[in-house]
Amino acid sequence: MSMPSDLEKIISRVKEKRHAFKQYNFSFLEDDALKTFFDLAQEYETLDNFYRVVVSVIKEFFNLDSRLYLLAQEDRLEIVCDSIHGLYQEKPPAPENIYLESHPYQIDNSWLFPIRGNLLLVDRLPFYAKEQLIGMLEVFPAARLNEHNRFFLEKYANRLGYNLHSKIISEQNIQHIRFINSLVADIEHNVIIPNISLKLYLRHLRDKIRTLKQLEGNCKFPDSPQEAEQFHHLVREMEEDYSTLEQQYRGVSLFIESLFRPSHFQRGQLVLRRKTHRVQKEIIEPQLQMFLPRLRERGIEINVDLGGVPPDEEILLSVDKGLMSQVYANLFSNAAKYTRPNQFGRKYLSYGRETLKDFFGPGKDGVKFNVFSTGPHVPPEDVPHIFEEGYRGRNIDGEVGTGRGLYFVRNVVETHGGVVGYEPTWEGNNFYFILPVVAAPEGPLPPELTSPR
Repeated sequence: MSMPSDLEKIISRVKEKRHAFKQYNFSFLEDDALKTFFDLAQEYETLDNFYRVVVSVIKEFFNLDSRLYLLAQEDRLEIVCDSIHGLYQEKPPAPENIYLESHPYQIDNSWLFPIRGNLLLVDRLPFYAKEQLIGMLEVFPAARLNEHNRFFLEKYANRLGYNLHSKIISEQNIQHIRFINSLVADIEHNVIIPNISLKLYLRHLRDKIRTLKQLEGNCKFPDSPQEAEQFHHLVREMEEDYSTLEQQYRGVSLFIESLFRPSHFQRGQLVLRRKTHRVQKEIIEPQLQMFLPRLRERGIEINVDLGGVPPDEEILLSVDKGLMSQVYANLFSNAAKYTRPNQFGRKYLSYGRETLKDFFGPGKDGVKFNVFSTGPHVPPEDVPHIFEEGYRGRNIDGEVGTGRGLYFVRNVVETHGGVVGYEPTWEGNNFYFILPVVAAPEGPLPPELTSPR
């Protein structure tokens, strides 16, 4: 049986390393020093203790002193630890004659060895690292270092660099997680709770408008019909403004609730709150209403015939209403930005759905939801990437965007167990997603994801 190609590549690399170590010809003492370093680098989790391990191994095994310099955010080297004073809490700048260099060099009675980070992770460092260099290791006295010793210390510096790089990123990630957890608590306190109180103000405004309407019916303006008309017009405008404001409030509240759930941050992924909904009435139509002013402003018509299913024929699906509403918000937003005239000079958006028998397997039907808009096709070279994070196609036509909309759509749909896709048609572009037919809501979330911490 032949070996898998991916495994064969790794085994080939292992053989290369094995051969290289034979050529290194490290002594038993040097091998023990490396093994001790790796063991203790895993045992001690904090950066400060890692710095101490770096210099202590050199001191214990070779009776040499050493000093560790690391690159700071200000593009300067700082002293972090040495085998004489231990850890430097204040991290003073390195002497002027100590500089970053990709090759070992000697200064006075010391040898300096470059510390390199991981090439694949170098862009995640909190500072810019030219040629992967993140610091220098000074070892002294130089008189006691022959060519073989220097070769070993250069390899030692390489290995400590990779470990150090990983620990820097790990500590950075821990800080990010702490910040995110704190931010979630702040969002709940400073955004979600005040947003709930806004509902009370809207209710008061609605009651005042009703009072005005009652006064409108009771007040007579026999001497000033113009004032009467102005009063009636003002009441009608207030009603329209209130209706728009309430609609916007409901949309924003829904998005805030679905995006900033503590469960998302605790799990590190989207956590669905499924419930059976009428997709057309509860999800699609409210989002379309939100975008109607923008669509009309750009002269885009609405067509609800796509998919062959009458729009008034409802379908019940178990979905996360807030997240699926944002899926349609992103698709309608893209349509508002990128819809262009077809060959007949007409601009329109169309949406609909169709049932796909056994799409997810025998007895597992799917529902395909379509959002179509007229305009030039997405370039073929862009199609494989349009649902990737941060990707923007070549035909954006100067429209502002971040490249996150379709990625968000894909993330939400796939979390629901569905798939996303794109297909060109003779008049334009159809973006679609397919969901499994699930009509029963999920059970309640576990207490650790619903109770505040």
